[in-house]
Amino acid sequence: MAATKFEIKKFDGETNFNLWQVRIMAILVQTGLKKFVIEKKPENLNQTEWEKLDENELFAI
Repeated sequence: MAATKFEIKKFDGETNFNLWQVRIMAILVQTGLKKFVIEKKPENLNQTEWEKLDENELFAI
């Protein structure tokens, strides 16, 4: 799987949060991780799989 780099500045508390949030959610949708931000852990995932997805999600953010 090739890594994709997104150019979004870290949220610094001064910029428009709503715009930053939309950009981050777009990245999570593109990487297939949005559902893991919104939802709780699916029953069919073991803890190790869930932690890996969580790490990927945090890395994307």
